[in-house]
Amino acid sequence: MSEKISATLYYDIISPFAYLYVKQRKRLEQKLDIKPVPILLGGLFRATENKGPGEIAAKRPHTYQFCVWQAEKLGIPFRFPEHHPFMTVAPQRLLVEHQANWEMVERAFDYVWMEGKDPNLSWPEFCIYLGLPADTAKPENPEVKAQLIANTNQAKVDGAFGVPALIVNQHCFWGVDTIDWTLDYLARPGMFNEASYAYAGNVPNGLA
Repeated sequence: MSEKISATLYYDIISPFAYLYVKQRKRLEQKLDIKPVPILLGGLFRATENKGPGEIAAKRPHTYQFCVWQAEKLGIPFRFPEHHPFMTVAPQRLLVEHQANWEMVERAFDYVWMEGKDPNLSWPEFCIYLGLPADTAKPENPEVKAQLIANTNQAKVDGAFGVPALIVNQHCFWGVDTIDWTLDYLARPGMFNEASYAYAGNVPNGLA
């Protein structure tokens, strides 16, 4: 069996698409050794001059209802939290602080997107759900805060502009619908050097 390729998945539990991606990650794990890295999606949006669908009035219900449909099609349990979007600074810092493995990462997503809860409103319960003591404090360690910011900045450097963002061989595959594309790339590693892909990646901007 060939050695697995190292990859990075940038995530924030605020994203329903990241949740759906995490639930399907095993499709990639035969070929990739994927490291989950928590970031702040809002910070990444600001750094890349981007907006989330929750910030765009017409896009918000469309996107949310699409998530419900997509989860149904995939057979993945799905329930929207009490309100959305909400602040994920404390939960994401907690995942940084505990160097969360895939089991803890998935539990964090499940709390939001299966249980339908905002961790900020039930912090002790959230901590227990992750296998931590109920009296676990919200992280205030300067090193943890700095690491989450550094992760977010690195995501931008790596080409991410949203989540889920999988980085493989310096290529960024963004979105829950890019798993098949990633698998095709792994089977055809010269893909991005092919003429059509190279041209598409450098098409002149007619509005610039």
